[in-house]
Amino acid sequence: MNQGKYVYSQIIEFLPQRIFDKFVNKFDGNKYVKHFTCWNQLLCMVFGQLSNRDSLRDLIVAINAHSSKSYHLGFGKNVTLSNLAKANLRRDCQIFEEFAYYLIAIARKVRINNVFQIKGQVYAFDSTTIDLCLSVFWWARFRRTKGGIKLHTLLDVNTQIPAFIHITPASVHDMNAMDVLFYESDAYYIFDRGYVDYTRLYKITQHSAYFVIRAKSNLQFNRMYSRKCDRSTGVKSDQIGKLAGFYVSKEYPDKLRRIKFYDQETDRTFVFLTNNFELSAQQVAFLYKNRWQIELFFKWIKQHLKVKAFWGTSENAVRIQVYSAIIAYCLVSIVAEKLKIERST
Repeated sequence: MNQGKYVYSQIIEFLPQRIFDKFVNKFDGNKYVKHFTCWNQLLCMVFGQLSNRDSLRDLIVAINAHSSKSYHLGFGKNVTLSNLAKANLRRDCQIFEEFAYYLIAIARKVRINNVFQIKGQVYAFDSTTIDLCLSVFWWARFRRTKGGIKLHTLLDVNTQIPAFIHITPASVHDMNAMDVLFYESDAYYIFDRGYVDYTRLYKITQHSAYFVIRAKSNLQFNRMYSRKCDRSTGVKSDQIGKLAGFYVSKEYPDKLRRIKFYDQETDRTFVFLTNNFELSAQQVAFLYKNRWQIELFFKWIKQHLKVKAFWGTSENAVRIQVYSAIIAYCLVSIVAEKLKIERST
């Protein structure tokens, strides 16, 4: 007869409880708490993510089915629907946010690699919208009769780990989320054309970082000179120049590089803008092609984690659930690396 630990107990050993307790003490999360602590709350939320629970009541039913094992699984002596609902409503979501970023740092460290073989980190930035019922989630007004939130995500393409998560109402434009990013020097930031804002892009240049972005169809560009390119690789043109137009030339006064690339797989032609003049045109096109990794990340978390059906209606509860999903995602990645599991996430 097996006398070892339960599987879930072995999984949560990869979560540093002492670090989590530091964040709890920082925000007084366990103030006036006798039994159901923040640590118990976290393990319940992660269990709900990994077991794919549809609602808070569904989660409590699953936990109560193992009531004799609750203490050994880390859930505490007694978990009730009202206790977990009140905890998600009242306890500061910043506890889970800061712990999520701590796990992100660990996951990025253990999964580090250099697929692109270039100096600097490679990030893809995009957002996904999650629709909500406006009559229930009144604080997330999107349109007149519709609610929603946006997950603005900066994905580390090398490690497949989100380096930054910013949650806003769905009415916030994608470009506004660029204002809260901290740009690393020598890093590469990949954007879709919905993020074309030359003032914000020039800020990346001023931070000694690089960007690759798909140009809009109305781009006005004054070519200064062209670089040699191998058309057999799909590169149609590689030009150096400046933006034309009175206002855009003020917003981005430096030189830019415009690359026209034909993709045989999709039979489409793309025009890229970048402030990097050292990479080859093929490398720039390859960087943008890997922007699709963030779309796969959004698809994965929506299919395998609970970020579309929420277990609470308040903004604090929604944020706790989203950060719990990120914690579960990082936990899966860390366990896979520590145990040398050669499978995808």
